[in-house]
Amino acid sequence: MKRKMKLILLLMMMTGIWTGCRGREDARLTDRAEDTVKTQDSGGDIGSGVEDPEDPEITGTGTEADSAESIGVEAGSTEKTDTDDTDPETETGFVPDAADSFYDTALTEELKARITGCSYPDTEEPLQISYEDLSYVHVLHYDFEGQIQEGELICNQAVAQDLVEIFYELYLSRYPIEQIRLIDEYGADDEASMADNNTSCFNYRPVPGSSKLSNHSYGCAIDINPLYNPYVRTRDGRELISPDNAVPYADRSADFPHKIDKNDLCYRLFIEHGFTWGGAWNSSKDYQHFEKNVQ
Repeated sequence: MKRKMKLILLLMMMTGIWTGCRGREDARLTDRAEDTVKTQDSGGDIGSGVEDPEDPEITGTGTEADSAESIGVEAGSTEKTDTDDTDPETETGFVPDAADSFYDTALTEELKARITGCSYPDTEEPLQISYEDLSYVHVLHYDFEGQIQEGELICNQAVAQDLVEIFYELYLSRYPIEQIRLIDEYGADDEASMADNNTSCFNYRPVPGSSKLSNHSYGCAIDINPLYNPYVRTRDGRELISPDNAVPYADRSADFPHKIDKNDLCYRLFIEHGFTWGGAWNSSKDYQHFEKNVQ
């Protein structure tokens, strides 16, 4: 009996020792787990003072998405930036920054010398217009071969901006004008300029067959593609057509290219800017001619 009691006590003691050891081990494991959680929390806190070398924002080894976000564009975005924009004028064959080629300026001394004694008379007699009343207009235009050409006009300052805007719209629409040169290149000879289908404006001269000054003398009238849009009038029962080589284009019921009528873009633009059309005159027809009253 005493032997059994000793055996029972021994077993109880061993059980107590094992339980105590297990409890201490569990406590140590729990402490380790808590320490691990605290360490992870501390490492992830912003402003904790611990820098994570794996953080791309800290190390400067960010991903493509991070770099894109830093300049305001999402990674993989198809949105164009300013540098991606393609100039539509360049795409369609226009001159880059073409609008800069449409402008008007006061006459320079060089221009005054160029026209004096030609379209601007060199005389002691007083003229109805001064150099200061005139402007030089520079434009671009498409010729009959579809090539872009430079053009120049001299006009009254009062219509200079109108012409800049009109010719810019014609250019954008690829409206064909064979050439736009100062009439001085033809010795101020209106007939020669028209025969060469030259578009021109200022020329200090009288109306043909009259002593009255033409509105071209004031720089307020312009002739567009004059060969295909002649000046037609009747004298002593005889039809006169200017220029002489424009006879095939005097019949306005015929269909041919470069004809100005009320459906034509050139006509519409000039009318919108307050010009009147010589093709609407009663006693004569000047299909090339647009003028504006600036008095």
